[in-house]
Amino acid sequence: MSIFGGGGSSAPAAEVPSTTTQYLREAPGIEERKLGLMDIAAGLAQKPVALPSIQTAGLGALEQQGMTASGVTGVGQPTVGAGIGAVQSALGGPNINQFLNPYQSYVTDEITRQAQMAQNQLAGQAVGAGAFGGGREGVQRAEIERARQANIGQSMATGFQTAANLATQQQQLGLQGGQLLGQLGQQQQAMSQADINQLMAAGGLQRQLAQQALDAQRQTQLQQAYEPYQRAEFLKNIYAAGPTSQSTITQTSTPMATGNPLAQAAGAGLGAYATYSMLNRPTTTAPR
Repeated sequence: MSIFGGGGSSAPAAEVPSTTTQYLREAPGIEERKLGLMDIAAGLAQKPVALPSIQTAGLGALEQQGMTASGVTGVGQPTVGAGIGAVQSALGGPNINQFLNPYQSYVTDEITRQAQMAQNQLAGQAVGAGAFGGGREGVQRAEIERARQANIGQSMATGFQTAANLATQQQQLGLQGGQLLGQLGQQQQAMSQADINQLMAAGGLQRQLAQQALDAQRQTQLQQAYEPYQRAEFLKNIYAAGPTSQSTITQTSTPMATGNPLAQAAGAGLGAYATYSMLNRPTTTAPR
């Protein structure tokens, strides 16, 4: 007995894998607010930020004064030059002539006058004694002349020595004065440099304060320019930390067999009939 098997001669159906798509979205109100924040951020991003220029503080009044003073060189040069001249003059030797007694001729004349008076007195005495022109008178006259010349020489030597001492003192004073002038010139130059340094330091402090004021002004302008961005960032943090809700939409695709639908239905019917026939087929018992 022939039995019709399940499925007939139809080809197996090709299966398509099922796919499930889920869409996670914010709740409508929250999503709307976040989209509005994105619009605000996009508008800010499209608008250029007016950045303030970087400014540099110029020289202060004291610094300008110091710069002007620093341009004047050789402040102590005249004093040093005078000192050098004094030293050179002193090293040239003492000038004795300027210290010689200008009244030396009067002294000499006075010595000669007194000697002449002595000669006249001696001649009168010799005439009175009747010994005029004698040897004794000649010796006395020679003694008077010797004394005159000695006194003149002594007065001139004393005057010369005095002049020499004064010239030596002048030379020493010239050397000392020249050295002192040189030191004073150096001190004068150093004092000028110290004044310049003080002016530059005080002016530098003024410029530093002015620069800090410019920097603070620029920082304030930057904060004002970026204040809208800070508000947008504040809203973003609020939305990120606030309560959120999500909705889920699930879509499922069921696979379908490919081929002729009529053949598939017939095959399914034949398979069911074959199964039923096998279950109701009579059983044959062999004789004992």
